[in-house]
Amino acid sequence: MRNLRLIARLDIKGPNLIKGVHLEGLRVIGSPAEHALRYYQQGADELIYMDCVASLYGRNHLANIVSAATEDIFIPMTVGGGIRSVDDAAQILRAGADKVAINTAAVADPDLITRIARRFGSQCMVLSVEAKQIGDEQWEAYTDNGRERSGIDVIDWVRRGVELGAGEILLTSVDREGTRRGFDCALVKAVTDAVSVPAIASGGMGKPEDLLSVVNEGKADAVAMADILHYKRATIDEIRSVARSAGFGVREFHRKIV
Repeated sequence: MRNLRLIARLDIKGPNLIKGVHLEGLRVIGSPAEHALRYYQQGADELIYMDCVASLYGRNHLANIVSAATEDIFIPMTVGGGIRSVDDAAQILRAGADKVAINTAAVADPDLITRIARRFGSQCMVLSVEAKQIGDEQWEAYTDNGRERSGIDVIDWVRRGVELGAGEILLTSVDREGTRRGFDCALVKAVTDAVSVPAIASGGMGKPEDLLSVVNEGKADAVAMADILHYKRATIDEIRSVARSAGFGVREFHRKIV
C-alpha cells in the first residue's frame, strides 16, 4: 500500500490568501487564518504557506501568520518565500513552522541548502522547484514565483539539491498551476525517478481523482492542493475517501468535519 499525504497549500500576498493561474493574475480568496483552520478541521495532513511576492522584496512576511496559526493548528507546516539565509529560516522555524521551502535563494546560492540542512536537519530543508516544460521530457526551473528563467534543468537541479542536503522536493508545475487540468505526471515521475527523497506534487488538481494518476504514474509521496479547496469543489475528507478507495494509505481522521 502506497502512503499518501494530503497537503493544503496557501499562497499568501500581504495579509491575503490568493490564487492565480500559472502563478499569475493573483486573485484574493480571503483570510489565510480562516482557510487554514478549515483545512486543518477537515483533516489535512500538512499545510504549506508560500509568500508569493517575498522574493521580489527580499523578505518574508509569514512569521506572524504562522505564529498565530500554531495556536489552533497542530499539523506540520512548511513555509516558503523570501527565505535567503539561515537566520531567515530560524525566524520562520521559531514562529512555529516545521520546515522551510526555498527556491529563488537556493538557485542564487546553492550552498544555502547545505547550511540550512546542517543547522536544522535535512527534514527541515524543502527544495521548492517551479518547473516549466521547454521540450519533450524537459523542464526548466523558474524563480521569483514563476517569473524568471534560471536556465537550469529541473532534473539536474533536484539531483544537486538533494546532494546538497534537501530532504524533500516541493514540485510545482507552472504550466498546470491553477488550470484544473490535472498534475503533470511526466514531470513528477521524472523527478521521483531521479531522487529518493519525498516529492510533493503541486499544480493542476481539478478533481479528487487527479491524485490517482500522479501517485500511481508519477510516484508522488504527497499532493498539494489549493484551487480545489479554496473554491470548495471538494473537501479534504472527500479527497481522502477517493484515495482510500483506490488503495492508498492515508491517515485515519476522526475529527468533526466543519
